[in-house]
Amino acid sequence: MRTRPLKVALLGCGVVGSEVARIMTTHADDLAARIGAPVELVGVAVRRPSKVREGIDPALITTDATALVQRGDIDVVIEVIGGIEPARTLITTAFENGASVVSANKALLAEDGAALHAAAEKYGRDLYYEAAVAGAIPLVRPLRESLAGDKVNRVLGIVNGTTNFILDKMDTSGAGYSEALDEATALGYAEADPTADVEGFDAAAKAAILAGIAFHTRVKIGDVHREGITEVTAADIASARRMGCTVKLLAICERAADGASVTARVHPAMIPLGHPLASVREAYNAVFIEADAAGQLMFYGPGAGGSPTASAVLGDLVAVCRNKLGEATGPGESAYTRLPVSPMGEVVTRYHISLDVADKPGVLAQVATVFAEQGVSIDTVRQQGKDGEASLVVVTHRAPDAALSGTVEALRKLDTVRGVASIMRVEGE
Repeated sequence: MRTRPLKVALLGCGVVGSEVARIMTTHADDLAARIGAPVELVGVAVRRPSKVREGIDPALITTDATALVQRGDIDVVIEVIGGIEPARTLITTAFENGASVVSANKALLAEDGAALHAAAEKYGRDLYYEAAVAGAIPLVRPLRESLAGDKVNRVLGIVNGTTNFILDKMDTSGAGYSEALDEATALGYAEADPTADVEGFDAAAKAAILAGIAFHTRVKIGDVHREGITEVTAADIASARRMGCTVKLLAICERAADGASVTARVHPAMIPLGHPLASVREAYNAVFIEADAAGQLMFYGPGAGGSPTASAVLGDLVAVCRNKLGEATGPGESAYTRLPVSPMGEVVTRYHISLDVADKPGVLAQVATVFAEQGVSIDTVRQQGKDGEASLVVVTHRAPDAALSGTVEALRKLDTVRGVASIMRVEGE
């Protein structure tokens, strides 16, 4: 074993960063044995130096992150500060000054991953980011390495613990969206500002990263169709139960049947109770990967939190340090296919549409005519009426999203349709 330690700088010391520092200290001997050399934490960049950070030597604390990554003697920089800037500049500066990087920054990787990979390649450094997607669940490395010889066709999963907790509570307790969000906040699953989670931004960033790796093409967060869960109602949950389904926020990345394009989307969807994803409870994550040779693979576990995310960071740290000792680098960006990302309008799926209609003869016939004219085939219809008003629930066969949009627009023009109560996709069948 080499006795000279590999030097590590830590950018950020919040929930994840502090746990990374703790594990590096308490598991120092094991890490050294696994790497083949000791690792030494030589600096921790923070915004608030006066905050007490238990177990971290105050002498390591600095507010000058730029100076830390410019030292020239740093082997690995761990970036867990999040956001676009200054993280992007700090990472590229680290590459320029001889350090490889381990990051948990999904937003930056989904927005500017290509440029970061290019910078890493230019300077001969590693860029690892297992922690950017689904916490402790190993997804990035299996896609980049274990399935490198296979053809991945689909990635389908729950990649945001906050929204899964909220939807699970709405399903199991009958709570409304606001009540479930309040409980998630009280338990620490939701941030004070939950927008990134409940509006699907977090899941969309992860979908972009997964799609890019799975299909060997560049997918940015702007390419991902995104819908959050704020419009999901208790009535939607109840309707799903009547169909033998539950509602989940899904990230879905697919290769077209002809292999000429890919799609990436995040939205709520009804899935059958018999589907493995339907049983994913609380704040857990789970992801299916479908490949030609490997078939269906499922990855399950805690998708967020200090300890799970730190576990993924430390796994990357071990890999990057081993590469350093071997004077090698791991896999970089693989975007050779250059496949276009198709718009959501071309995605084909099933739909559950709830309509408020007049309770009188001929309404169902009018609605069915609209679906037929738009080329959308109806699978089932359920109608309930009382005192001149009725609810009509239509479940379609698979149809392009653009055709569904045209159908809804035409339905709203019918005098007998009082309103479109909800629209939700049906997946997993």
